[in-house]
Amino acid sequence: MTDGKAPEPARITYADFEKVDVRVGRIVQVDEFPEARKPAYKLRIDFGPEIGVKRSSAQITTYTREELLGKQVIAVVNFPPRQIGPFLSEVLTLGLPDADGNVVLLVPTRDVPLGGKLF
Repeated sequence: MTDGKAPEPARITYADFEKVDVRVGRIVQVDEFPEARKPAYKLRIDFGPEIGVKRSSAQITTYTREELLGKQVIAVVNFPPRQIGPFLSEVLTLGLPDADGNVVLLVPTRDVPLGGKLF
């Protein structure tokens, strides 16, 4: 029997959190990804001179390609690359589900320097 509360998330230490490298980048290219099992785009994201341009597959097709191009986004840049069909995704673009389950991107509220690290 449960008390109706969701289970508490697993606890991590601050040192664990520090291992996740979360940076801001700007979407510089958006391509269709018809080979993906779920609707997705293939993104190229510029993280500035330190990290460069990285690729990401993102299930964010409720956005138009025009809305995405030039948008600053938040991504994890130090996960191992992940093969998604014929595409190698190098970073994880972050978002949260809305009430309908569509992904809403995490974005800075103002432009910030590319490559800026979450702390």
